[in-house]
Amino acid sequence: MFPQTIVDFYAANQELLWLTTLFVDLGFTVFLYRFFGKAGLQVAIATAIILANLQGPKLTVIFGLQTSLGVIFYSSIFFATDVLSENYGKAAANKAVRMGFAVSVIVLVMLSLALLYLPSDKPETAEFSASIHTAFATIVNFTPRFIFGSLLAYYVSQHFDVWAFHKIKSVTGDRWLWLRNNLSTMSSQVVDTVIYSLVAWWGIVDLKTALALGAAKYLFKVVIAMIDTLFLYWARHTHRLRNPVPLTVE
Repeated sequence: MFPQTIVDFYAANQELLWLTTLFVDLGFTVFLYRFFGKAGLQVAIATAIILANLQGPKLTVIFGLQTSLGVIFYSSIFFATDVLSENYGKAAANKAVRMGFAVSVIVLVMLSLALLYLPSDKPETAEFSASIHTAFATIVNFTPRFIFGSLLAYYVSQHFDVWAFHKIKSVTGDRWLWLRNNLSTMSSQVVDTVIYSLVAWWGIVDLKTALALGAAKYLFKVVIAMIDTLFLYWARHTHRLRNPVPLTVE
């Protein structure tokens, strides 16, 4: 898809590629919001869930730490729900969380059904079909334990994020958007990381190792939370442009 010069540049600069991916992902979320409003954010959440599920198994090393590409897209869900919380209230954000959960279940069921289909055995396409089926199975065929851990962590942590955001807002009012964004996201990401690490890894590895596996991901989530604050202010500015406060005449 990309010219070879870009491929070569990012192959030698993986940290810059990670930052580029993050900025593009958050930028697309604001783009969807700017042009489609609340529905755009709901679409952004559904898209991020699908991307996180598909790219979650892809591991890479950034800044010396092993991480999953799914972290970027999963973290952008917290950004989108914070935008909804800020501009449309707690009920709208919680509704989006439930919609995201429903999308996760639907994608999981439909992809699992797709795996039940055998690859084509027609001579002209058999080799190609078998290779695609194997690659597809590698990405999609998660164990039930990982699936349950992912869904549980998402549902609990997202609702906690919405609750924490509005709890902080009840104290700060409209001030200090950066504070409620970062505190709610960072605390909810602790909940997400602990639940997923315990459900997915405990019993497979020891408790200390399970938490260590989640710790690296959490560091990336903290960095993403700090960076997405810039985009949150952009999204709030967009909201105010879309919904100007009418002038009152006394």
